[in-house]
Amino acid sequence: MKIRGFAIWFDLVLLALLLMSSYVAATGPQRGGNKYVCSEANPETMCSAGTTCGSVSAPCTVDIKRTANAASVTPGIAGAKSNAPFCVKVGTTVTWNSSSKNVGFVLDFGPSSPFDQGTIIGGSDRSVSAVAKKAGCYKFSAGACVSGAIYGMCGQTSSEIIVTSGN
Repeated sequence: MKIRGFAIWFDLVLLALLLMSSYVAATGPQRGGNKYVCSEANPETMCSAGTTCGSVSAPCTVDIKRTANAASVTPGIAGAKSNAPFCVKVGTTVTWNSSSKNVGFVLDFGPSSPFDQGTIIGGSDRSVSAVAKKAGCYKFSAGACVSGAIYGMCGQTSSEIIVTSGN
């Protein structure tokens, strides 16, 4: 009986270690030891046709959603992954919206923003457009809540936007 109890306990410990190592591998530092592109010396080098959203003549639409475990920020780029860094050029209008029904969102760029406004607040019934004016790399946090959600039911995430001055 003691051997069976020990075996169950040992299996649970192994399962916990496996889950923790998977979590660390999935969320650990990437891109040369930095978790964020903005922490690198030249973050604009990651900008290409596949990572640049919109242009000076065409707006960049960014979809903010409440997911099962958090929030997601997905730029209107073919094949874009949610919460991945993306690029826009100075002068590009970025339209922040939510394609999910009854979702509100808040974007916070902290003390420095590429737009001429501070916190961006919008939702599924209210898109917010802002023109990227300052080149640089910006980290921002995004929160999304479903209408009627109670405390703790909102999701959060962080992402990055690289604003380039190139043509």
